[in-house]
Amino acid sequence: MITLMLLTGLVWFYMYFLRLKYILEHRIAYDKLETPEQASAHLPIATNKPSNNLKNLFELPVLFYAICMMTLVLKLQDIGLMYLAWGFVIGRFLHSFFHCFTYSILSRFYSYVFSSLLLWSMLIRLVYLYIDHL
Repeated sequence: MITLMLLTGLVWFYMYFLRLKYILEHRIAYDKLETPEQASAHLPIATNKPSNNLKNLFELPVLFYAICMMTLVLKLQDIGLMYLAWGFVIGRFLHSFFHCFTYSILSRFYSYVFSSLLLWSMLIRLVYLYIDHL
């Protein structure tokens, strides 16, 4: 969980670094960036890519955090869940890399699907462990 939180922080810092650098270099008035739509219209795609990735890091990873917390509260950790969790985190790192630094939509898609399948497998594993524990 901490590793994924650190990734989220890195993407957040990278997003603001790129945005502020571009805004200052091109002297863009802040009122032209008031909404996400305005920011997309006034900033180049490469500058907005980390912002889009940051939004992704608050979608499926929320389920990851919930699953991790449930495994702790219910005391249902096992090696299978650990491997699935690390696989999910690695998949999200790959997804963020492809999203922020490349234009390879297919690579980004594959890393997203890979990490998503691992996440759903985590949920299935947790349900199995919970039922087995009853």
